[in-house]
Amino acid sequence: MKDTMEAYFDRLWPISRSLTGNGNRETIEILKELIDLKVTEVPSGTKCFDWKVPPEWNIKEAWIKNSKGEKIVDFAVTNLHILGYSVPFQGTLTYTELKEHLYTLPDQPELIPYLCSYYKERWGFCLSHNQFLELDQDDTYEVFIDSSLDSGGSMTIAEAVIKGTSEKEILISTYICHPSMANNELSGPLVSAFIYKKLKEQKDLKYTYRFVFVPETIGAIYILSKYGDYWKKNLHAGFILTCVGDPGNFTYKKSRRGDSISDRAALTILNQSEGDFNLVEFFPNGSDERQYCSPGFNLPMGSLMRTMYAVYPEYHTSADNKDFISFEAMEGTVNKYLEIIELIERNENYINTMPYGEPQLGKRGLYPTFTQTGNDDHIRAMMWILNLADGAHDLIAMSERSKYPIKKLLPIIDKLIENGILKNEAS
Repeated sequence: MKDTMEAYFDRLWPISRSLTGNGNRETIEILKELIDLKVTEVPSGTKCFDWKVPPEWNIKEAWIKNSKGEKIVDFAVTNLHILGYSVPFQGTLTYTELKEHLYTLPDQPELIPYLCSYYKERWGFCLSHNQFLELDQDDTYEVFIDSSLDSGGSMTIAEAVIKGTSEKEILISTYICHPSMANNELSGPLVSAFIYKKLKEQKDLKYTYRFVFVPETIGAIYILSKYGDYWKKNLHAGFILTCVGDPGNFTYKKSRRGDSISDRAALTILNQSEGDFNLVEFFPNGSDERQYCSPGFNLPMGSLMRTMYAVYPEYHTSADNKDFISFEAMEGTVNKYLEIIELIERNENYINTMPYGEPQLGKRGLYPTFTQTGNDDHIRAMMWILNLADGAHDLIAMSERSKYPIKKLLPIIDKLIENGILKNEAS
């Protein structure tokens, strides 16, 4: 898996993405090789709640030349050099005039910042602070930005659905709006695509799985305008995938509810499989959880990340590159999400069909015919299951109260169901 991830990463890395534009379409076309995406073009100007889809932005070329004709800043070298959504511009400027349009990171002087101006028209370039300090203040500079803002354009979004036996959905949401960002962009779509591939291979899924690939904020707000009321009734669980590619410990950010099935399942798996992880209570900014968990929707959307956005120094800089991430870690993130999803699939209230006293397990081959202590760990776990299978304890609650991990309980539950001693509450 990790080698395939790396190959797709290398193809996606140089593409210039933003809220809208051909770079997003190219990104989706590549991802369609991994996931059965249905693409929708949302016209610019489309109203969604208090927002409107912005004009479509595309860029072909952008550079700054000194008076010798040397390109000293060039979009062709890295797409981070342009301020996202820069309007077209051509002219010759003094140093004083130019510096008003230059953006750097004085505290990280070797790095190029990632910046954008989506909803106010301006133009600009991003460069390292060291490069900025080298500019000749007595020189003049030629600036050229070949970009376009098309009010007749559109915003590209994509979805894929895996139907389960239930109409209740589990939502996997990620974004496609950053240019060359590795952890803060490409890790999310790639991990999402490989979760999809693995789930697509499974049979008899209980829940319906919806994967959405949208530009951050405006894309999530649009998708909520489309499905929000439906999800308020039918969304069982969901996750925002971002910053899932670096080799750091897992971080889980809770949903606004704090005790959603998303939260309970993720924390159960992390507590039982990870020696060290970070737990973050919900706060109303960050990524698209602030849209899905806005008070009008309050959906059960959590986020399992590696190192959380904004807390690592490479965030939104040119250092968030291929060297910063680990494809082995990304594969591990896929597998961790699949563990969480398996628990959500299996998390039910079970009913003991023989609740009056203890069923005779021995005649069913479920209890030793010769024992002196009766303290076998397997038997103790089975007794906990039978005692808690009262319709008031789901699988997660059974695990919490009995102190037995999910991996220990599930095979015993299957055996008890096979022998007619246990049943799903819904059956």
